[in-house]
Formats: sequence, structure tokens, C-alpha cells
Amino acid sequence: MNAALELHLLNDFQHDFPLEPTPFASIAKRLGTGQEEVLQILNGLQQRGTVSRVGAVFRPRSIGASTLAALAVPDEKLDEVAQMVSSYPEVNHNYQREHHFNLWFVAAAANEVALQRTLKKIEERSGCKVLFLPLLEEYHIDLGFDMTGSKRKSATFIDIHSGSLRQPYLPTEQENRLIAAIQSGLPIVERPFEAIGMTLGQSESDVIKGVQDLIRLGVIKRIGVVVRHHELGYRANAMVVWDIPDEEVSQVGLCLGKVEFVTLCYRRPRRLPAWRYNLFCMIHGHDREEVLARVDEMRQACGLQHRVCEVLFSTRRFKQCGARYARAAA
Repeated sequence: MNAALELHLLNDFQHDFPLEPTPFASIAKRLGTGQEEVLQILNGLQQRGTVSRVGAVFRPRSIGASTLAALAVPDEKLDEVAQMVSSYPEVNHNYQREHHFNLWFVAAAANEVALQRTLKKIEERSGCKVLFLPLLEEYHIDLGFDMTGSKRKSATFIDIHSGSLRQPYLPTEQENRLIAAIQSGLPIVERPFEAIGMTLGQSESDVIKGVQDLIRLGVIKRIGVVVRHHELGYRANAMVVWDIPDEEVSQVGLCLGKVEFVTLCYRRPRRLPAWRYNLFCMIHGHDREEVLARVDEMRQACGLQHRVCEVLFSTRRFKQCGARYARAAA
């Protein structure tokens, strides 16, 4: 296996995937190799779990409904409850974290009613009250991972849709069918958009245009190679939560969102008295010491030396996949 070629595929194509009939041929040309080798490497990376999928990442709450949620589960029941939570197709991420609220998951559904129905079932079956923490304002959301140290956020991760949330877009029936077809990833074949079109009864050009329209509308945040951080060597990840005065949270959030190693930064509601924090960041590192050092850097960068925060390290990953907002046609 060509290690240099594998690195380029993992690093260089997490964004700006070619939206054209033969995208993998275009990628191969840029890398000075053949299409068959690109397809073989990407299929191998997906089989090994290094790549989650090649495809679209949808912007949270741009369509449907989604939320971060947490449970405080007795230790002796954690494995059982985690398995139950992961069994719901609406749940796309599910992690154990070091905290009284020890099980954290992300759920997405076609609408708020369906989302709340799922959360209610989880609450009833677990016997634990769900801490419901929907996104209120985003400052930076991009789980792309630079593996070379050469990329800079200012050039690569500019996001014209950041800020206060708009009303979710209501997809047409045709758009819903397209979303259902691509939400688990593109087929890694010579003409992926043609293959999708065949399942939908649409032309290849209509599928490409449909994807372009969803990007333009801000529904698709990026399209490209979606990697799994743990398999890339980022074995320590932490959700850092801050208690920031409400009148300052947007300013602080924008500051933290510009810090180079912050992959996610957003505002969520407090849930007093159980939960006092209103600003959330995700950071990843190769070990705990690196993550903790980065927390100190965040404090220095944004003047947060005297602000209360907690660092919730992730200890187990129970589920990680793309969000599912639409059901495939029967």
C-alpha cells in the first residue's frame, strides 16, 4: 500500500469532493495515480474503519431536528443502556464520558415530534431522565482533521452559515429521497452519482445538481472523506464545557471557534440545577496531557483563566456514524 497516497486521500479530500460524473478519476489525476488505485485504497480504508464514509456531512438542525443528549446511568447498567440507546437508528453518536452524566449521544430525526418520541422512549426504557441540549448557536463546526500541520482554519474552514440558527429547511419529496440515498455515504465506484441516480430513477446530472443545491442551501456542510479520529491516532478526545455569562457567550464562542485545534464550538441551553454550562467545545489529541495543555491554551487565547469549565474525556465509543434525517423509499 502506498502510504503517501493514503495520507493524501485521508487529508486532502475531507472537503471539496469533486461534484462531477467521475470524481475518483479527478482525484486520481490530482494525485498522479490511477482511478482503480484510489478506489481500492478508499474501500480498504473504509473496511478498516479509518474512513467512516465518503460523502455528505449535514449541518446540524439545517433540516429535520437533532440534539445532543445525556444520561446519568448507574455504572452497573451502563453497558445495557448504551446498547439500547445505540439500537435506535436516530442515534448516530454514542459515547461514555467521565462525568456524573456519563452517557452522551446525538440523535437526529425528520422532525421535532419524531425526535422527542425517540428521546421519550430512551428515557422510559433506561429509567434515567434525558438531559436535552439542542444547538442554539454555532461558532465553528468542522470535524475535519489536518494530518500534516499545514492547514490553517482561516483559509480552509471559513463558514458563511455560522451564527444564530435559521428555521430548518423543509426538503421537497425529491430532496428527501436524495438525502436518504446519500446520508450513509456515496458508493465508492467509478460513477457514484450515476449509481445513486439508478436507485432514484434520476439522471446522473440531476443527482449532482441536487447535491449542489443542498450545499448552496446550507443543508450539506461539506462533502468528502469522513475520517474516524481514534483510528487516526487521536485517542484522547474531550468535550470542554464552560459556564459563560449569557451576554458574553457569543463573543467567547467566536473566539474559541477560531482556535486552531477546536473542531466544534457551539452554544447550548443550561438546564439548572442539573447542568450549568452553556458553551461547548470539542478538542482531540493523541493523549490526555496534550488535550489538557490545549485547554490551558484556550484559556489564554480567549481570556478565560477565571471561568468555570469541566473537561469531559471520552472513555468508550459505542456508536459513530452519519446522521439519518430521511428514510429510504421502500
